[in-house]
Amino acid sequence: MLGWTLKRIAQSLLVVWLMTLVVFIGLNAIGNPLDILVGEDLNQAERLAAIAQLGLDKPLWQQYLVFLQGAVHGHLGMSFVYHEDALQLILQRLPATLELAVGALLLAVVIGIPLGMFAGMYPDNPLSKVLMASSILGFSLPAFWVALMMILVFSINLGWLPASGRGETRELFGVQWSWLTLDGLKHLILPALNLALFKISLVLRLTRAGVREVLPQDYVKFARAKGLSPMRVMLMHVMRNTMIPLVTVLGLELGSTIAYAVVTESIFAWPGAGKLILDSINSLDRPVVVAYLMIVVVIFVILNLIVDGLYHLLDPRVRVESPR
Repeated sequence: MLGWTLKRIAQSLLVVWLMTLVVFIGLNAIGNPLDILVGEDLNQAERLAAIAQLGLDKPLWQQYLVFLQGAVHGHLGMSFVYHEDALQLILQRLPATLELAVGALLLAVVIGIPLGMFAGMYPDNPLSKVLMASSILGFSLPAFWVALMMILVFSINLGWLPASGRGETRELFGVQWSWLTLDGLKHLILPALNLALFKISLVLRLTRAGVREVLPQDYVKFARAKGLSPMRVMLMHVMRNTMIPLVTVLGLELGSTIAYAVVTESIFAWPGAGKLILDSINSLDRPVVVAYLMIVVVIFVILNLIVDGLYHLLDPRVRVESPR
């Protein structure tokens, strides 16, 4: 187990390093931030001074080495626009994005798994057919359109929920959180639900497919023959084996939810890292974009390690060490 863990950590570090190379070179090949950040009225000497101040006068390989040296020490560059450390700038906004992503994932689990189990146990029930047909909408409807409709119905017409902002927050472990206050929860509901619609449909369909696959298995029939209650059979035998593919999907979906929350954050004016990265892309603020992408890569790598560990806990048949 220790050997496998060290091997996976080494592989993860290699992936992170390769991604620094791809992200840095890719972003520096697109556009010129001086065209946005520096006025046209500057003379040639002032323009050259601005280039040197931003560190853009060096060859690309030297810029990458400077970036890599700073990354080892936790410094991913200074923002061209905000004149602050790019990593700290993102970390200030990241809790809001994490709160939104985790809230969306919890909604997907709480809603999608029970509905998926019902649809799997009773596939011919009219409600099950309605659920499966409705799940197609979760895959098909554009997130921005759904968000606008939610604001129109629940905020403007009914006046039940606020349409933008994060609301009142409360500090916990040195971080401000919305879910700790009633006003914050009201602000969280609509963006989290909008972000969760695709995930709910995905979890519902995966759970139904898993239940339909597991129910005919011999160990389930044997458990029923022993006289175990239907609830115990579902929880101990069907649910546990159905969770194995769900763990992988949910783990990766958490990472993708964090990475792709840009649209939801923009529409609902949610002050997270997604809105920051959108503004940084528009202004070609390369250090912020690079720092954000590297944080997302690290999150994905960590989630993959956690998923591998959960696989081992949920299914002992999974061998984490390669055969000799």
